[in-house]
Amino acid sequence: PTELNSLSVFRMAKIRGKLSYQNFYVIFLILFLRLSQRLNLKTSNTAIFAKQNMSTSFSYQPLEDFQEDLDVLTESSTGYNLIVWNDDVNSFEWVIETLIAVCGHSQEQAEQCAMIIHSKGKYAVKSGSYEVLKPQCDAINERLINATIEELVS
Repeated sequence: PTELNSLSVFRMAKIRGKLSYQNFYVIFLILFLRLSQRLNLKTSNTAIFAKQNMSTSFSYQPLEDFQEDLDVLTESSTGYNLIVWNDDVNSFEWVIETLIAVCGHSQEQAEQCAMIIHSKGKYAVKSGSYEVLKPQCDAINERLINATIEELVS
């Protein structure tokens, strides 16, 4: 009768889908040991050890509280681009000289910017805060090169 009760519990739990692997192992081990005792079979040391050390009650130990360090955005910091526009008046040399003097570009960087301005019609030659770019934009405009400041789209 005991074997039937364990077996019926096993079948009912399996049908309902509520049988964990650990519970399955406990039920299987109990049935195996009872069957082996009934048939007078010698059980292996592993099965005896497992029966003695297997607990049918399970304890749940919740994870410790996990506090994640978060950076909180308190102010949106958008940047700005200093745009230089192409025209038919200013020469490459004058634009390159202006970018070196006003923006602090190297000779090679200023030449590359001038080529992009010429081919695409405009180019963001510098990025930064509005306070830094505004005096540079004014200095470029004073040299009769068209420059504007545009806010970066986020």
